[in-house]
Amino acid sequence: MGICEFTTMRASFEEDLAAYRAAGVQGIGICEFKLAPDGARLLRESGLHATFCVPAIPSILPLPLMPGPDEPEERIDALCASVARLAELEPECVLFLTGPGEDRRVVVEGIRRVAAAGAASGVRVALEPVHSSQHETFSFVNSVPDALALLEEAGTPEVGLLLDVWHVDEPGQIHAAAGRIYGVHVADRREPTRNDFDRVLPGDGVLPLPELLDVIGGTGYDGWYDVEIFSDETFPDSLWTLPAGEVARRARESLERVL
Repeated sequence: MGICEFTTMRASFEEDLAAYRAAGVQGIGICEFKLAPDGARLLRESGLHATFCVPAIPSILPLPLMPGPDEPEERIDALCASVARLAELEPECVLFLTGPGEDRRVVVEGIRRVAAAGAASGVRVALEPVHSSQHETFSFVNSVPDALALLEEAGTPEVGLLLDVWHVDEPGQIHAAAGRIYGVHVADRREPTRNDFDRVLPGDGVLPLPELLDVIGGTGYDGWYDVEIFSDETFPDSLWTLPAGEVARRARESLERVL
């Protein structure tokens, strides 16, 4: 059981380590933009395990709302450099997105290079499918079949999938991912959802999380589950406005209940 650092967005890397350790979880999903210069040492001293790492430039094509270069070539270079840097933390995997757009050829070549960077650094890499949204588009890979077809086109069977039940909540798609799941992010969906940054803690929304996690376990997956919350601070009930320690404790308790 772990927590992705997006869940406590306003806390520093050091504050996240302390909060997660105090909350009683064993893992931390590291966001590279938070990582301290001596992050590897701090991680070892904390006793926490690095789960699913998010590169500072997480996608091959530019993302809305996130800073970074516009040129895919620069983004791929940055992604590969991040894979090498994050590999030093010995995570379960390093995840990445395609980004939105129509340049499939560039994305296929990018996947091959990210896969090669992972192999060279001895770390697994995983593509995350992201559902199509009425608010913002973050990927042209919106389902497990889309992701598997893209990885087959790239000829990269070593690249896995990062499943986020916020985006993949159909049992049929989860079954299709059997043997390729490198990590699982868990959050719940508010109804109605006010925007793409309006997640709630597991068990506080409308997703059938116990059933979905049971299906994931049924595929043979026996790895980590990280709570990952995005929470728009313009809403008065945003989880991002709360102290990191409180959010971490509530994240652990809520994930324990649904597991």
